[in-house]
Amino acid sequence: MRPAVLRLLTCSAVLAALVGGCADVPLEGAPGQGPGETPSETPSKTPAVTPSKTPSATPSVTPDPSITLTPGVKAPNAAPVTRSFPATLKNGKPPLFVVISFDGAGDLPLWAHWRSIAKQVNARMTFFLSGPYLYPQAHKTDYRPPYKKPGSSDIGWGDADKVQRRAVVLRQAIAEGHEIGTHANGHFCGKDGVDRWTGAQWTNELTAFDSMVRTGPTLAAGKTLAPPFDPSTVKGMRTPCLEGNRPAYRQMMAQRGMLYDASEPGYIAWPKKEDGLWNFPLQSVQLAGTHKNTLTMDYNLWYSQTEAHEAPAAHAPALKAQVLATYRLALARSRNGGNPPLFLGNHFNRWNNSVYSDALTSFVKETCTEPDVRCVSNIELISWLTKYGVPRQPARA
Repeated sequence: MRPAVLRLLTCSAVLAALVGGCADVPLEGAPGQGPGETPSETPSKTPAVTPSKTPSATPSVTPDPSITLTPGVKAPNAAPVTRSFPATLKNGKPPLFVVISFDGAGDLPLWAHWRSIAKQVNARMTFFLSGPYLYPQAHKTDYRPPYKKPGSSDIGWGDADKVQRRAVVLRQAIAEGHEIGTHANGHFCGKDGVDRWTGAQWTNELTAFDSMVRTGPTLAAGKTLAPPFDPSTVKGMRTPCLEGNRPAYRQMMAQRGMLYDASEPGYIAWPKKEDGLWNFPLQSVQLAGTHKNTLTMDYNLWYSQTEAHEAPAAHAPALKAQVLATYRLALARSRNGGNPPLFLGNHFNRWNNSVYSDALTSFVKETCTEPDVRCVSNIELISWLTKYGVPRQPARA
């Protein structure tokens, strides 16, 4: 089947989920909330959330931002490559790269959780940061998105203390080899969202992201702090809700020196370049035990299971087992098809009694130490592809 037709079928299979929002969890400054409060209701684009117990992890002690973010010290590269991998393994196949990424990257306990899990299995991950998570609510009107009032954001804004703490955590994560990408800013989806934006408007959006990264911690602290990373070194983006005019925003990304787009639905296959960028898709897979197709993204899995409604807590073990089985089936498809990469997307969430965070945690812990698997960031995969090229593609997995 032709690629264009395949893409159409993928989008059709998950259209309801994409229209539903694939939304990020609002922060403490979400619309209608005061700074520092936990939202009692979520914006219309964000599914209702009933927090369950946070996946077990002991949060690391957060150093004083004025020490960790010392002014005058050069900000680190957002896309570090600290490892290399062979062209092929002993079995003659390329490594089976599992690429785990997160949208939003705001929740501090979940930052501690995923950094801890990554250390346990020697994984590197990609975190697509939303700009408002690093910018204080008191200065939100600095942001002027297209077709919206100044200061608009469907995911809220940070409070001063948490902005500083997130900045420190971002710096720590980069030091551990993780990659920071961009998830843009206001997370506007649907008919009045990013699908309407031109290339020039996307340019302004990422310029605003750069500014939030560079100045947000200083504004939050009331004194000069260094940014957590150099935003000019960000190499990849996932658009809000996987939406947007792809040729328009990809042209802007290429002009900025960015290398990949992680926004388009696709299949389990070796990636290719489109519009001058690597296309790293969220992949179409079959939901275990059903005939439903969905994407390798937590929100889409949630929609496929319960139409993005919170199920009774008693259902959580079975739902988690189904998601874990879905991931295992996808891994098997990759192995049977020449080891093309597996791209798994999540949010910092506790949706559906933490089914999706818990399932991904279990999958990472059991998979990333397997002999043929390498759990890598997007930028590490690009480094390997640049060195060895795209392997010859067997029949589609």
